Amino acid sequence: MLSLYNTLTRQKEVFTPIEPNKVRMYVCGMTVYDYCHLGHARVMVVFDMVARWLRASGYQLDYVRNITDVDDKIIRRAAENGESIGELTARFITAMDEDSAALGVQRPDHEPRATDFVPGMVAMIETLVSKGRAYAASNGDVYYAVREFASYGKLSGKSLEDLRAGERVEVDRSKRDPLDFVLWKAAKPGEPSWPSPWGAGRPGWHIECSVMSEHHLGIHFDIHGGGADLQFPHHENEIAQSEGAHNHAFVNYWMHNGFIRVDNEKMSKSLGNFFTIREVLSRYDAEVVRFFILRAHYRSPLNYSDAHLDDARSALTRLYTALKHDAAPAGAAIDWNGPYASRFKAAMDDDFNTVEAVAVLFDLAGEVNRAQDPAAVALLRALGGVLGLLQRDAREFLQGGDSGELTPDAIEAMIAARKAARAARDWVESDRIRDELAAAGIVLEDGAQGTGWRRA
Repeated sequence: MLSLYNTLTRQKEVFTPIEPNKVRMYVCGMTVYDYCHLGHARVMVVFDMVARWLRASGYQLDYVRNITDVDDKIIRRAAENGESIGELTARFITAMDEDSAALGVQRPDHEPRATDFVPGMVAMIETLVSKGRAYAASNGDVYYAVREFASYGKLSGKSLEDLRAGERVEVDRSKRDPLDFVLWKAAKPGEPSWPSPWGAGRPGWHIECSVMSEHHLGIHFDIHGGGADLQFPHHENEIAQSEGAHNHAFVNYWMHNGFIRVDNEKMSKSLGNFFTIREVLSRYDAEVVRFFILRAHYRSPLNYSDAHLDDARSALTRLYTALKHDAAPAGAAIDWNGPYASRFKAAMDDDFNTVEAVAVLFDLAGEVNRAQDPAAVALLRALGGVLGLLQRDAREFLQGGDSGELTPDAIEAMIAARKAARAARDWVESDRIRDELAAAGIVLEDGAQGTGWRRA
């Protein structure tokens, strides 16, 4: 029985979908004005893992992850680049899709773009105004009246008194209350705009997700996810908007993945430790990066460093080494009552505990190394596949990468020369060849079936 940590209630709960065997899940996606960074990679991979496990558990999943293709950053970046907003966002949506695919992330069932849902946003804002939960200000903007929503703060645990005590000096005097947030922004010269009852303008960021999730999943759905940085104010504001408009519960379970840190410091451009997915993938195999993300629990902070990526590469290499005599996976069915599979399932059902699930993979790899049982090999492949791992030809993974000028054919020729030297009992030459290969990052593995090799 699946249980998950619900940010809304601050405890682990047994998961009970609204409709039996059906799950509706919405995850806040990317704002497409630049290349995706490591934080985006974690959101992509974590909720891909969640989606895969829900489907492996027999649920019929409807998964939505949105794209924000209009906001202040997008407008500003397009102006800086001297290109249209459409050109900018199209370019970075393509880049996002490439990064996502490299990381083994399956496409969500729906990827709505904010600009396609502006009429629905206008309609929801009109509803909120009619109910006294929003108001048009003198500057042409429309704001949500936070104090008109009695349970504001229930997701983040922040009270209105706490928020008022910590507020900064408010510059915008058009608001009735400094805590109120914008739903509609009046048009400014050179910015995209849409018609509305309050004049031409564009939606605020928070209203986008309330409308897109309702369109695809209804006013009440099962799971809403995103990074921990979105818990407040974005997700708090989504609740206020959706429940304020419909007087109905919005989401049953809220999930938030932990932050990315770099060498134990917060990742930020100002600190110079900001990494895009592309930068990382230029140095590390994409499956290594996916494995690095998944072998930490999704709610824990994830510390990025070269040392941690190197360790992840070594660990994933150990798993692939257990599969080195196996061809590409054949999609074997999993008997969930078996000892390894049942442990794996118990871990994943315990708030998606990939730490323990990966430990099961290593235990199973040990069994494969001891017995070379084809059933154990197939199970290792299949369980890895549930996490989006171990689906490549093992030799392709182990022998891939860069070793300077040594091509696979050159390496095989040197192995053949070493074999001939050993047959001639020329141990000096045999050792010289092995040392030369080792210096080039090539590890030889002598066994009953001959000598194999992999890159260190």
